[in-house]
Amino acid sequence: MKRLYRILYLLPLVATLAANAQMIDNTVGFKNINSDKYFRLNYENDFFSATDIYYTQGINLEIVAPWARHFILSKALLHPRGWYTRYGIGIEHNGYTPTSIGHDEILHGDRPFGGTLALKTFQISIDTTRRQRLSTTLYTGILGAAAGTAEMQTGIHRWLHNIRPRGWPNQIHNDAVLDYEVDYEKQIFSLGRYLLLDVDARACIGTLRDNAGVGSTLYFGYYDSPYDIITSNARNFRIYGYEHAGFNAIGYDATLQGGLFNRSSPYTIPTADITRGTFENRFGFVVMYRRISLEYFQSFLSPEFSTGKMHVWGGIQIAFGL
Repeated sequence: MKRLYRILYLLPLVATLAANAQMIDNTVGFKNINSDKYFRLNYENDFFSATDIYYTQGINLEIVAPWARHFILSKALLHPRGWYTRYGIGIEHNGYTPTSIGHDEILHGDRPFGGTLALKTFQISIDTTRRQRLSTTLYTGILGAAAGTAEMQTGIHRWLHNIRPRGWPNQIHNDAVLDYEVDYEKQIFSLGRYLLLDVDARACIGTLRDNAGVGSTLYFGYYDSPYDIITSNARNFRIYGYEHAGFNAIGYDATLQGGLFNRSSPYTIPTADITRGTFENRFGFVVMYRRISLEYFQSFLSPEFSTGKMHVWGGIQIAFGL
């Protein structure tokens, strides 16, 4: 175990890029909820940036509770001995579209239509002495029409009297999602509960995405440190902002290149056109009062393929302690 700790400690130093293994990061420090039991809704949409392209919507519902440790899939997660650990289960649904959704024909050189639906089994471990965090997540689900993304977007646009999506018959075909992600974070500077800087490294391998890398987060305001264990509500009110920047090394992305097993999709991005290194920046504000947490953020992602554009989207979070 000591050897594992040394390896994890060196990851931020030896890695060269930061991973974006999934669109909704629920285990990282800037998403920290200091409670053993809570329910959280994360909703992301490029509507917040006045666009309707690429990563167009993401929804994540999760619950963290001690009983989740005994869920059968939790056995596949890492359990560092002596660390304080929270366990959780979530459901995540993500949708992807090209720059125009009103065409029946395939828009070559643009992003393919696609959607994913996955069960997320995760743990968050904290070492308060060495000021470090280790999270692991197992994704099990489906990519393609079975995820129901076409029906969801069509229904939302009909309800809003917006343009009817027409290109979903050309979406990436059904395939299995089985991904495993490891995320390590290390505090490098702190000024009480008012300023904190950390670094992170992560890697993801599986059928949906293969990538790895590093990033860094700056916290400022009045917050509960993600490297402390605070289970009471002694501090009734917290407000803070964060700035996270990272670089992504991309090995494989099934939402662009099609499923790993099912190669029959009508349109995908050629391997040679995939951008192997991308930059992502995220800026957000969080307000907490007792058992309730609210967050708003904006994210920027550089082009993921040679003919792609940069993409900006936003999101909100609401969490309730149980």
